[in-house]
Amino acid sequence: MDEGRKDEPFEPAPLPGRSRGSLIIFLLVAMALLLAIGFFYMTKDRDDRRADALTEAAGSLDSAAHIVGNAARSAADTLRNHD
Repeated sequence: MDEGRKDEPFEPAPLPGRSRGSLIIFLLVAMALLLAIGFFYMTKDRDDRRADALTEAAGSLDSAAHIVGNAARSAADTLRNHD
């Protein structure tokens, strides 16, 4: 019998491939990448909404200016026709 082997502590065989440290680093990089992509899309939508709101406001101002211009032209035509 080999009694010397009973006293040796059991050590698991090393796994081939990546170590735990590289797996953790990979997971951290993947999470950071996902967070960055999510942040990009969240802020992109917000910027698009702001741009749409500004465009709509500028369109409203343009429409208001045309209405005032048409009213002024109509009033001037009315004054010319009465004289």
